[in-house]
Amino acid sequence: MSSDPWGRVDETGTVYVRTADGERVVGSWQAGSPEEALAYFERKYEGLVVEIGLLERRVRTTDLAAKDAEAAIAHLREQVDQAHAVGDLDALSKRLDRLVRTVEERREERKARKAKQSEEARAAKEKLVAEAEELAGSEQWRPAGERLRALVDTWKGLPRLDRKTDDELWHRFSHARSAFSKRRKAHFAQLDAQREEARKVKERLATEAESLAKSTDWGITAARYRDLMAQWKAAGRAQREHEDALWSRFRGAQDVFFAARGEVFAERDAEQAENLKVKEGLAEEAEKLVPVTDLKAARAAFRAVNERWEAVGHVPRDARPKVEGRMHAVERAIQEAEEAEWRRTNPEARARAAGLTGVLQDAVDKLRGQIERAEAAGSTARADKLRRELEGRQALLDQARKGLQEFSG
Repeated sequence: MSSDPWGRVDETGTVYVRTADGERVVGSWQAGSPEEALAYFERKYEGLVVEIGLLERRVRTTDLAAKDAEAAIAHLREQVDQAHAVGDLDALSKRLDRLVRTVEERREERKARKAKQSEEARAAKEKLVAEAEELAGSEQWRPAGERLRALVDTWKGLPRLDRKTDDELWHRFSHARSAFSKRRKAHFAQLDAQREEARKVKERLATEAESLAKSTDWGITAARYRDLMAQWKAAGRAQREHEDALWSRFRGAQDVFFAARGEVFAERDAEQAENLKVKEGLAEEAEKLVPVTDLKAARAAFRAVNERWEAVGHVPRDARPKVEGRMHAVERAIQEAEEAEWRRTNPEARARAAGLTGVLQDAVDKLRGQIERAEAAGSTARADKLRRELEGRQALLDQARKGLQEFSG
């Protein structure tokens, strides 16, 4: 008979395994020695040890589903309970018991992790929905549209929730996207209509601009071009494929007109610059007539200069006030000389001046006599009063005499 701590072979070749419940027959051995029998059944035990070790490793290191792990444990427990092997079968049973607890712990961990992931996914999806609903009212069409597409990609990368919650959140999310798409479509439809209307307006403006390009009515046409430009700006933009072509026509027509006007104005400016030189010479010639010493000769000379002046033509606008002012100054000097001559030679005015001078002279003589008599009588106060009155009358007399002298040349 042969034995070890976990089993024995009796004299009949029967092999036993020792467990906590006592001995149990696991087989019979007739082909060799008892030692060989124990070694054989111990190898079967080692096979169970390996299988249990592999299952333990799978449970610890992989995402083996709990139900699959429990099925594998049950299968191994059945093998251990009915094992035809010699070894510490009770230890294997205890390892399987611990593995059952480990699987249960892993199940709870997965459940908690899944609940946490689900809560995080729900919060993430609610955040996406809130942002999508906010973007639904945006008028920043391009960035808002790009952001909504990015939100869809983010949504697809999140775990699914329970069907009811997931469907409710998706409905809100989808509704926000649809609302934005409808508003965007309506906006661009309206924009297309506005651009088409702008194209029609600008087509008309370009056609009118082209019809004015050869006009030589510079002032009226330039004003009309300014009005057309104001209408162009107010019309808004047409479609891109039309806008540039219409602007090229519109601007090209203006360029033709203003280039032609520029050439004409350049010739006119050169001519007016020459006219200015001539008129400056005439003004200088006229200024030599002042001061007027011979009214008749000055008048005739100025008339001749003025006739030449009128024949010259226009000068630059900014120079006109100065050069014309010089001629007007000479003209005013001659007019003032004419007025002075008229006053000097007017008989009625001369008679009035002589009469006034005589009256004032009589008044002065009378006052002097009165002063002499007052002084002779010793009336100093009266004499002083009469002297003050005499000063006023004498001043008037001096002024009257001066006016009378003007009539005598």
